[in-house]
Amino acid sequence: MNKKEAKKLFKKYVNNECSAEEQELLDIFFNSYQGKNNNWVESLLGDEEVFKKNSWLSIESKIYKRKKKSHFLKSYLKYAAVAVIFIGLGFVCQKIFFPMHPQLVIPDENITIQLDNGNIEIIKEEGSLNVVDKNGNLVGTQKGSQLIYRKEAAINTKTEELVYNTLRVPYGKHFEIVLSDSTIVNLNAGSSLKYPVEFVKGQHRQVFLKGEAYFNVKKNYSSPFIVNSNEINIRVLGTQFNVSSYPEDNNINTVLVEGSVSIYEKEVPYTLESSVILTPGLKASWNKNQHKINIEKADIEMHTAWLDGKIIFRHTTFNNIIKKLERHYNVEITNNNSELGKKYIAASFDIETIEEVFEVFKEYYGISYTIINNQIIIN
Repeated sequence: MNKKEAKKLFKKYVNNECSAEEQELLDIFFNSYQGKNNNWVESLLGDEEVFKKNSWLSIESKIYKRKKKSHFLKSYLKYAAVAVIFIGLGFVCQKIFFPMHPQLVIPDENITIQLDNGNIEIIKEEGSLNVVDKNGNLVGTQKGSQLIYRKEAAINTKTEELVYNTLRVPYGKHFEIVLSDSTIVNLNAGSSLKYPVEFVKGQHRQVFLKGEAYFNVKKNYSSPFIVNSNEINIRVLGTQFNVSSYPEDNNINTVLVEGSVSIYEKEVPYTLESSVILTPGLKASWNKNQHKINIEKADIEMHTAWLDGKIIFRHTTFNNIIKKLERHYNVEITNNNSELGKKYIAASFDIETIEEVFEVFKEYYGISYTIINNQIIIN
């Protein structure tokens, strides 16, 4: 099949007129030309009118049989909205028509666990590790991306002394831990959790969070589970919820998926009167500056998408988006464009690289940026 014949088939594909046999011929043709000539797309399309349609992006995704998803990127300035379609595989074509920036050098930082004796162990995501106490007794085992503590010691009846470990997850990574009471905690990038190796009978099951985590708490009506996060405590008996409490954020957000939680100030004794009860589908935002809590309906998908490696923004300023991009991709972003920083954006990213994300920003917002090692500078 020559280029002229391929072009005819290509146009038939655009109009949904291709048979299965013709599509297979297109597959073979494109596979034979890819990589041989940087201008193979241009030479095939000729007038480029077909390429200018977003249909090319979906065509390419089928030709190469990749498993990327479509995304929608909406830009808001004040109350005006402009919708644009973002499809990740279009980046292959963008490489041809857009000048490339230097590649980011993203450091591979380690997940670590600090033991009760102060020693710090490195956790390799594809490896294994035995966690022992100061006496050499096995208390937990790491297998891949999960660290599991012994269930046999969920409630210690022999001692009242709490022994803590601290798990730290750097930017760009996630990790899961199963506590000794079978509570499951997923830690997001840039987060740490301090927790008892064993819980003491008759005492609260209390842990300390910095950053973001999703909790699936094991029910135990005689021992309430308490998450201390900065200025607030979140008290539960058994439920699922997400807490985001990064130091650089103004609010501590608690989103309840199921069950119920009580939220109260850390320095105030817990009572029904001193706490706010959250029901499923709601979000509690504690303002660090005003020391006030606001309850509103939650966008569950947006707040829990990170569990599947996604990031979703709804009517979020670009400056706030930058913070999440830094954590998600482990990069530093400096924004010197004050007007861009004020824009409200709705976006969804899945398996795109940070380079792909910024090429889309460049295309739709006309921004310019430079890359120096691990830093992206928006001019």
